[in-house]
Amino acid sequence: MTAPAASSRTALLLAFAAIYLIWGSTYLAIRVAVETLPPFTMAGARFVVAGLLLYGWLALRGRARTTPRQWLDNAVIGALLLAGGNGLVVWAEQKIPSGLTTLLLSINPLFMVLLDAALPQGIRPAWPTFLGLALGFGGLVLLLGGGVPDGGAIDAWRCLGLLASCLTWTTGSLYSRHLRNPAEPMTAATLQMLLGGALMLLIGFGRGELADLHPGIVSHRSIAAWGYLVVAGSLIAFPAYIYLIKHSTPARVSTYSYVNPVVAVFLGWLILGESVTGRTLVASAVIVTAVAIITTQRGKAAPKNS
Repeated sequence: MTAPAASSRTALLLAFAAIYLIWGSTYLAIRVAVETLPPFTMAGARFVVAGLLLYGWLALRGRARTTPRQWLDNAVIGALLLAGGNGLVVWAEQKIPSGLTTLLLSINPLFMVLLDAALPQGIRPAWPTFLGLALGFGGLVLLLGGGVPDGGAIDAWRCLGLLASCLTWTTGSLYSRHLRNPAEPMTAATLQMLLGGALMLLIGFGRGELADLHPGIVSHRSIAAWGYLVVAGSLIAFPAYIYLIKHSTPARVSTYSYVNPVVAVFLGWLILGESVTGRTLVASAVIVTAVAIITTQRGKAAPKNS
């Protein structure tokens, strides 16, 4: 039994590394992609292409067998996670800086803990979990300076859209966690990308985005960012997230909302030569402490009686 346990722990560590490191870079990639690409069409094409590639790989390995119920379940999850969760983020980042985006999305762990606790089969959070949530949010405010990074006006509707994306993302995550006959994680991720991506394309068509899509004005950097989102964000990180939501606790998985901004800041230092101040180091230490509290205490909480 030691080998399977070690394998499971390795898979969890690799999956957490994927959503921490890769998703920490995708906010910038989204911001660059929507400079010259319409939001829902860009994101929908991203997920449909990734879903088709994964479906072809699964079919070659004889792992693409699914039931009608699994298609229905994953259509709902894809709509919530991708069209609602990711789509609203992409739409918001047309006018909201990525730093402010990560700050608003940091409320996601609180949504995850409270909604999970409200479910009959959910888990009651221990009080240190709430301490960790508060620390994580405070650390993120410290990291980003507590203001609008560009110093400009805040688009209230897009801020509300980001909060709505937290709610739809959390709902989809918890719904996928409590399915009775779920598809295997990689298959589930494939179906969600195909169906959620198709819905995003329909939304983009309904918004008239095709009329705004002129190949002559699409920049090479937007295309490169889109390609990065397909490969790293969709083919690697999204299946890792689906795996984690089924094999770890919602509170632990949601810690990516705190870690991603730290990763983004340090990637800027490593790749772009951006400065890292003492404030950044203190904020990062606070966030890491918060994540440690959440991951350790959440595992000790007892399940609720149904």
